[in-house]
Amino acid sequence: MTVRKARGAWLLGGGAIGVCLSFVALLVVGTYSAAAGMLGGGGGKNGTVALAKGAVPAAYQALVQKWGNLCPALNPALLAAQLYQESGWNPTIVSPANARGIAQFIPGTWAAHGIDGDGDGDRDVWDPKDAIPSAASYDCELAGYVKKVPGDNTNNMLAAYNAGAYRVIRSGGVPQIRETQHYVKIIRSLEKSFARPVGRVDPSRQAAGAIYYAQQKLGTPYLWGGTGTAAQGGRFDCSGLTQAAYQSVGIELPRVANDQYNAGPHPSRDELLPGDLVFFSDDLTNSRAIRHVGIYVGGGYMIDAPRTGAVIRFDRIDTPDYFGATRVTEDGAAALPTHLPQQA
Repeated sequence: MTVRKARGAWLLGGGAIGVCLSFVALLVVGTYSAAAGMLGGGGGKNGTVALAKGAVPAAYQALVQKWGNLCPALNPALLAAQLYQESGWNPTIVSPANARGIAQFIPGTWAAHGIDGDGDGDRDVWDPKDAIPSAASYDCELAGYVKKVPGDNTNNMLAAYNAGAYRVIRSGGVPQIRETQHYVKIIRSLEKSFARPVGRVDPSRQAAGAIYYAQQKLGTPYLWGGTGTAAQGGRFDCSGLTQAAYQSVGIELPRVANDQYNAGPHPSRDELLPGDLVFFSDDLTNSRAIRHVGIYVGGGYMIDAPRTGAVIRFDRIDTPDYFGATRVTEDGAAALPTHLPQQA
């Protein structure tokens, strides 16, 4: 959603218009073929889970990587997913239920389970160096409580986090509570966004439709805050365009670019497929600093709404501020928090 620096002249000039439109039309048709060729190439889950590039803010990355390996039921990407879902990486927020800090501990839970993670002699719920280790420690404590319960220990741990270990034990697994089942699904979906892929990322089945939508908007003037409404003259900013493109194929993305980054797993640069969202930032260590997004169409180009005074157009992605990419999934988009607690 943030204004982005100019990236050179618009490619759709003169006779190039027909060539570029034909190029995108072929990509739309060929997306499924490319996707089919990449299915079945995924890697295993053995070994330590690494975090996706920049998915965790640099200030917390080492903490999450270290404490995310505290017990077998936990991994760094899962811990990151919980922290993002709880607070959006904001260490100063308070929920309506008086849950506090980056890990959203309520006072009673913190008193019982908070630890001195940095060894400085205190347990400070507002200090991520205490709160992140405490979140990991609490997860592993719950995993221990439910280790003899049938089913996946990680799912049972998450269910215990949401509903209490007693209910998981009594139910013989994740209880038939809608909120709890939803919580487990959300965290396991977000986990895929925060983990660095081990192998090929499965292709998106909705990519062709999203590209087609964006193609129809080529030449539309940029509008800061634009989401394509009639009152706005059908104009978009960068994340408004990507949101609308995926909305056209039934996937609801968040409004701003840095939240859209968490809507699925992250293919590497040489594994990009048409339809992937591509992101740009002046801080290549922190996804929360992302300021621009476009839809990849192949050949090193994207369709994007670049800046005030420009139009929706083709731009190259190979620039110094290229941050990374996301392959949008329905589950990944649905898992993203729609609101977060307020800052204290």
